[in-house]
Amino acid sequence: MNGETPDHRAHTLFGTPDFVKLWAVGGLANVLRWLEVLAASLFTLDATGSEFAVAAVAAARSLPLILMGGLAGVVADALNRKVIVVGGMLLTAASSGGVFLLAWAGVLEPWHLFVSSAVSGLVYGTEMPARRRMVGESVVPAMAARAVAMDSVTISVSRVIGPVVGGAAYQFLGLTGAFLGSAIISLIAAWVATRVRHTQTTRALALGGLYGDFAEALRFVRATPALMALLGVTVAQNLFGFAYTSLVAPLGREVFGVSAVMVGVLAAAEPGGASLGGLLLAARGQPRGQPVWLMMAGAGLFCGLMALIPLAPWYWACCALLLAGGFGIALYSNVQTTIALTETPPEMRSRVMGLITVAIGTWPAGQMLAGWMAGRVGTLWAVGLVGVSGCLCIAAVAALYLRRRGMCR
Repeated sequence: MNGETPDHRAHTLFGTPDFVKLWAVGGLANVLRWLEVLAASLFTLDATGSEFAVAAVAAARSLPLILMGGLAGVVADALNRKVIVVGGMLLTAASSGGVFLLAWAGVLEPWHLFVSSAVSGLVYGTEMPARRRMVGESVVPAMAARAVAMDSVTISVSRVIGPVVGGAAYQFLGLTGAFLGSAIISLIAAWVATRVRHTQTTRALALGGLYGDFAEALRFVRATPALMALLGVTVAQNLFGFAYTSLVAPLGREVFGVSAVMVGVLAAAEPGGASLGGLLLAARGQPRGQPVWLMMAGAGLFCGLMALIPLAPWYWACCALLLAGGFGIALYSNVQTTIALTETPPEMRSRVMGLITVAIGTWPAGQMLAGWMAGRVGTLWAVGLVGVSGCLCIAAVAALYLRRRGMCR
């Protein structure tokens, strides 16, 4: 399948072979990502007893995003995106295999997991400008929104499966079993990615021109109010909303006193709601309204419900709030990619998606902040405070968007 001129004879998503392969690779990669996050968090908590150490290991997985997200967008225009996807899965397999060997030898330390998480984060940094762009371009243009929606649903489902499997693997097989499985499945995903038919028109990669390409993308975004709002809400959601993920292990183990498997269930609650919401969006389409406001509403709903968690400090109540908040995440995630595709010309998309990756890269700062707050006010109240902070940040973005939109008229 040509990544830029999809086969117009295909009329269904799952009748398009290259979409199916890219969809499968994304699903496998994201299941493994969340499996490793939970297993590594549980190991670090057991080894150190420190919420901040757990947050640091979790944050390492997303730290590279802010450092190389813009570069990834430029590189994805210059290099074959299929090669980037295959190479990323091979690198993930090597990293997971290294953790398995260290754990099997009995010499694994939390700092090894920090390094492995950072390597995985480098691969994750290519997800938006490489694989996800290929997903949208692997089908006929009229089906691009549905392809993106289905991919978003799959990412949400993988965040349900990954933590539950990770918790069960850690409880019954230990860290060695969890990371050995991850290495093997990464190799399978790499093989599937090699079967994708993909061609693209590449641009010359001149290192001296990277700054100019990045600056051009920034100027385009600054001149487009919808894209400015997109980046602002993405920062708010990752800096505050998703910061709770670094506290799931201590929340389950220390606050609620549940097993590793039930910690996995807690971690799966929000993506479970996002999966259900995504399926609803894929079946019925987006609700009526301007995409930017829908995105803000989705992110605001999640942060608002998270802020209520300290007021209902019981395991199943916490699961219920996160599950309900996941419906907001479904709307936010779906509209996020749709705005990026519809507001950006094809020649600028990889670079703009690279900027979105940079915005997502604020996630580790939020995770570290959440870990620091948990050590001072307790894990439960730290979750509530980052939820409140997310609501305030989204409100500020909404006010700025209204002002910028008025200026552009």
